[in-house]
Amino acid sequence: MDQGERLLHASSFGAAAVAYAEHRPDYAQAAVRWALESASGPRVLDLGAGTGKLTATLVALGAEVIAVEPDSAMLTGLRHALPAVRALSGSAEAIPLPDASVDAVLAGNALHWFDMAVAGPEIARVLTPGGILAGLWNVMDDGVEWVSGLARVSGSAAIGPRDTPAGWRAETADMHLPRGGVPARFGSPEQAEFPHGQRRTADTLVATLATRAGVLVMPEQEQEATLGRIRAFLGSRPETARGEFTLPMRTGVLRARRL
Repeated sequence: MDQGERLLHASSFGAAAVAYAEHRPDYAQAAVRWALESASGPRVLDLGAGTGKLTATLVALGAEVIAVEPDSAMLTGLRHALPAVRALSGSAEAIPLPDASVDAVLAGNALHWFDMAVAGPEIARVLTPGGILAGLWNVMDDGVEWVSGLARVSGSAAIGPRDTPAGWRAETADMHLPRGGVPARFGSPEQAEFPHGQRRTADTLVATLATRAGVLVMPEQEQEATLGRIRAFLGSRPETARGEFTLPMRTGVLRARRL
């Protein structure tokens, strides 16, 4: 994905902020604990916080959270859902916080949108010495046969390489590093996965996949065809055709320490 396409995808979520808040999953608490276990203190920046899915998990775990989000519609949703959280307009490339003001920076399904040549130094600036950067992604467990079938039917715009466990590891292994010869600001990364799941129906899973950036930027006719294929597949499977089911997921974490 080139820079222009990346920016188009990254900016697509605001129009779907309400659906995003309703249908996107939260994050496995065990994954968030692991992301933070070597942080030197409780101050956490949720960067690219969206409507607050990760923010809410951090609050539940007792972290002192500041949320930063560039999209005004997403930020409005976050402030409505979590009025006690300090939520600021800003981006990974321009973080509105002082130097060395947080012990960890976490990004939920957002690190892949950052321009790390610019965002890497910014994140390092706001972190305390030795602070933690962690990206978290919710991925579908395609080790389950029907989930693997769903991934094939959906196409890469809805369920891409980063959205299944094996692909997630390969796609995110160097995501903390800048491109273009800029010095790295973070050390060797660690990756880990944690079991997770989300209660869905066929209709709400279709609604979830409709919030994926690749689907949001599709022409309307292509989007309808893609979602129609997904709906037909879910209606054909005994696991998903009737009532609620648990979508098998994992929360993957990439963790690195500030140099």
